[in-house]
Amino acid sequence: MSFVTVQDLFQTYDDRPILERVNVQVDEGEFIAIVGASGCGKSTFLRLLLAQEYPTRGAVRIAGAAPAREPGLDRGIVFQKYSVFPHMTVRENIVAGESMRTRWGRFFGSSLKAARTRADETLARIGLDHVAENYPATLSGGMQQRLAIGQALAARPRILLLDEPFGALDPGTRLSMHDFLQDLRTETGMTVFMVTHDLEEAFKLGDRVLVFDKPRWDPHDPSRYGATITYDFDACDGGIPFQRLKEDTHVLQAK
Repeated sequence: MSFVTVQDLFQTYDDRPILERVNVQVDEGEFIAIVGASGCGKSTFLRLLLAQEYPTRGAVRIAGAAPAREPGLDRGIVFQKYSVFPHMTVRENIVAGESMRTRWGRFFGSSLKAARTRADETLARIGLDHVAENYPATLSGGMQQRLAIGQALAARPRILLLDEPFGALDPGTRLSMHDFLQDLRTETGMTVFMVTHDLEEAFKLGDRVLVFDKPRWDPHDPSRYGATITYDFDACDGGIPFQRLKEDTHVLQAK
């Protein structure tokens, strides 16, 4: 049985269809890269996976469980803008991520001391142990994004959702973040869904590349139809799918 099952998913906002007939199955530990034109529902799909939204029709099931009605600790998300707490130090941000699993949402006494020790271990793994006492505003973009991913991982999610996490980074930092994410994925074995506009990034990091697009298009009413998964490529197939998408330029053009 697949780990993530998306069945006949529809999402509509104010009678405007965003997604329609989305079906996909994902095994545990897979890295799924998601590409497509702006406005074709990629971020909406992530919010549905997170259970931040509930679909108009259809269902998202994790490990065969009933569809979630709200976000849970089994799913973590990182956005393009660094989703960390600016009033907390780097170490405190990691502790805050883990504390989400506690009854009171925070640690006390010896539990807090142990959580800080685990946070330092996490920071060493993501290369931020030397700035543990700093505040996020003092960090570079790449360091802040590593912190955001580390904070999400501290809650030990089974699924990590990434919404264009590297889009605002310079090319050099972006490449180092690719290595960082690949290492973390190998270490944790978690399932990853990542939205990106960069085809090279998608085929480099993903096991599979899902393309969202509108198979039906009305030039007189562009919002008439929703998007769905039009391609599901095995990224290991290499250059042929990549070249096919590069040539099919409308796939990544705003609609």
